[in-house]
Formats: sequence, C-alpha cells, structure tokens
Amino acid sequence: MNMNIALFAAAIAVFTGIGAGIGIGLATGKASEAIARQPEAAGSIRSSLLLGCALAEGTAIFGFITALLIIFTK
Repeated sequence: MNMNIALFAAAIAVFTGIGAGIGIGLATGKASEAIARQPEAAGSIRSSLLLGCALAEGTAIFGFITALLIIFTK
C-alpha cells in the first residue's frame, strides 16, 4: 500500500476521536440541563450519561487502534 494512502486512512480513523469528543460534550450539556430541571432524577441521569460516555469513548479508542494498525503494519 502506498504510504501516503496509509497516512490518509489513519487520519480518517483518528477522526472518531473528534466525533466522540463532540458527542460527549453535547451529552454532558444536555444531562446538566436535565439535572437542573429535575434534581430528583440526578442519579438515573448520571448513570445513563456515564454509560453513553463510555460507549462513545470506546469508539474513539477503536479508531485510534485502527490508525496505529494502519500506520505500523505495511
């Protein structure tokens, strides 16, 4: 595989981190608004937020590992 194409593919794979960051930021903002409106549901909202953030961060880690594999396996 051409090295330029491999680097381009790795750069695209790293974009999953950007998407995860944006998603986690939006989810945190919405959760803060929901807790401000319904403080009695804070525990349920917080646990759902943590689960969603973990899943989003997992996709970012998979993208990072994919980028590393693309770069270092030729």
